[in-house]
Amino acid sequence: MTVPVSIGTTGPYNFIVDTGSERSVVSRELAGQLKLAAGPSVRMTAITGASTVGTVIVPSLNISDVKSSQIAAPALESAHLGAPGMVGIDALQGHAVSIDFDRREMTVRPMSKRPHERPERNEIIVKAKNRYGQLIVTDAAYHGRRISVVVDTGSPITIGNLALRRRLSVKPTQIGMVKIMSVTGDILTADYLEIDRLTIGDVGFSHVPIAFANVTPFKRFDLLDEPALLLGMDTLRLFRNVDIDFTNREIRFTVPRDTPGIRS
Repeated sequence: MTVPVSIGTTGPYNFIVDTGSERSVVSRELAGQLKLAAGPSVRMTAITGASTVGTVIVPSLNISDVKSSQIAAPALESAHLGAPGMVGIDALQGHAVSIDFDRREMTVRPMSKRPHERPERNEIIVKAKNRYGQLIVTDAAYHGRRISVVVDTGSPITIGNLALRRRLSVKPTQIGMVKIMSVTGDILTADYLEIDRLTIGDVGFSHVPIAFANVTPFKRFDLLDEPALLLGMDTLRLFRNVDIDFTNREIRFTVPRDTPGIRS
């Protein structure tokens, strides 16, 4: 799913919202089309490693009521992005991302501080910590053992680190091997396993497929040595709605009734 994004006064263009990415990215093809000026080279952390990439100067990224100031955005190949660009958490601070899987819609809206609210029926609210601008959920567990979870809307699959794999007390089901391609085009091969259970807040999952590899974001968020997950869209789509609120540091999950593999 994508959101319409305008660059300055041009657009809109359909960008992916990537809550696992620290920086917004523009494709080289779109940057050339808009004749965006070159910016400085930067060190960028992708799923498969860190590398130095060139940037372009983006006058502003506008998503409905969300308007960013001028940024230097890494410029990458659209074939590796899967879209003309991606909105990262640099443009999402002070906002909330809502994903409606029933309607297949994603929206970004400004969000202000609010007092703690009681969850509505079939809704689970999970608080998160802020680390380098990223929301990290610690109210998650595997067989009662705490794990850290990053909600990653830019990843089609859920990825676990090797510290989590070492904690598996029930032998997982081998699905096979999976290739993970980063936005830079690099490819990493990982074991693809199905674990028996996972809990986030008051929501329990069963038969959860996870690719296991110590991908670079785990190191970036100091999560190499503790069990952790990048929760991808394959698991998120089990819910009816997911609301990621960067201002109030919370994530709301709307749980559908009678969904195989999920219980509340």
